[in-house]
Amino acid sequence: MTKFIASLLLLLSTTIVFAEEPVSKSYWGSVAIGGVDTVAYHSTEVRKNHSAIKGQKKFSVEWKGANWQFASQSSADKFAADPARYRPLYNGHCSNALSLGEGLIKTDGSVWEFFGENLHLFYAEQGRQRWLNGDWKSYKTEADIAWEKLAR
Repeated sequence: MTKFIASLLLLLSTTIVFAEEPVSKSYWGSVAIGGVDTVAYHSTEVRKNHSAIKGQKKFSVEWKGANWQFASQSSADKFAADPARYRPLYNGHCSNALSLGEGLIKTDGSVWEFFGENLHLFYAEQGRQRWLNGDWKSYKTEADIAWEKLAR
């Protein structure tokens, strides 16, 4: 019995160590960030209008166990070539929730902002406003610490 428990614990710890970083994704279909095109956030027009562009299932890239959708094949190709450049920080989980110690809260990609060079997603506009009107650098430090603990 002791050998069985030891083997089970080893199996569980190995699974945890090799699990991928969590991505904010739907329960059905594993669609990341509500199917919003994460490459589009980086375009001048999207930033100017502060809009989000919905992706399409036919332009999908699998990354970190999620299906990331894009509005065009060009966007999908850019993401596939350099996902770290285009993915939102914390793989789309709410930056504000992480900074407040609330854990991994999923987002749908509709509430977003760039702070520094990083794309952040938020569960609600209230969190985005907190970051816009507060000390976002301090909040990011707290979110980074929380992410390191929760994502591993």
